[in-house]
Amino acid sequence: MPLSHLDQITLLKDILNNHQVDCCGSVSECEQLERLVKSLLVDPNIDASVKPVLQEVYNYSQHGQYTQHLNSHIEANQDNLSQWVDQININF
Repeated sequence: MPLSHLDQITLLKDILNNHQVDCCGSVSECEQLERLVKSLLVDPNIDASVKPVLQEVYNYSQHGQYTQHLNSHIEANQDNLSQWVDQININF
């Protein structure tokens, strides 16, 4: 059963929150973020105003997948993680 766009948003926020709180994560979480964002970007139920935030999360996930120092990448994006979750919360 596919996830609804609201379920996808909830999962996206959960992963971003975990990265922010724990200051660590895994490559598989970054891959999951990428899949979620790709799906949400083509979803007609997603307002265009949130798509720039999703693109930033996509870039973050891409970099996270290929960096040798994932935890440093997450720590460097602490402010962004908080802002992205806040912006997504405003729109959903």
